[in-house]
Amino acid sequence: MEKKPLSLTFKIIIMVATCVGIGYISGQVTREGVTTWYPTLVKPVFNPPNSVFAPVWTVLYILIGVAAGLVWDRIDIQKETAKKGLIFFAVQLGLNALWSYLFFGLHNPLLAFIEIILLWLMIYETFIQFNKVSKPAGFLFIPYLLWVSFALVLNGSIWWLNR
Repeated sequence: MEKKPLSLTFKIIIMVATCVGIGYISGQVTREGVTTWYPTLVKPVFNPPNSVFAPVWTVLYILIGVAAGLVWDRIDIQKETAKKGLIFFAVQLGLNALWSYLFFGLHNPLLAFIEIILLWLMIYETFIQFNKVSKPAGFLFIPYLLWVSFALVLNGSIWWLNR
């Protein structure tokens, strides 16, 4: 009997659930630091209120999950590029989770800043690969790239102000 391929909808659901799940785990590490350590830091004037972060990240995880599902759906058509994009996607998602641990878990803004630079590069490369496979997938990555660009500046500023 021939194996039925997974539907696009199912692939998107799997990828969104994975991203939101990683976000949830990262949120557990973040939660304690936000209430205990983070309030003690000097922050730049452009630091958003804490209430902004969870909704923004939830939307971003959904968008990048949809993007990954779109790319996964094209793996039979554009095997090498889609596979390469999904590998970069997995790496950046792991780095995304690691950042929360470095910043909020270890209370180390400098190490988190160094890591977020690498994260940004992996997000950018994922965007490039996803855009080759699916223009909508690439488009869905733009808000994430922009937010992490902002987070990079914010992280660097917090490190600088608290060194």
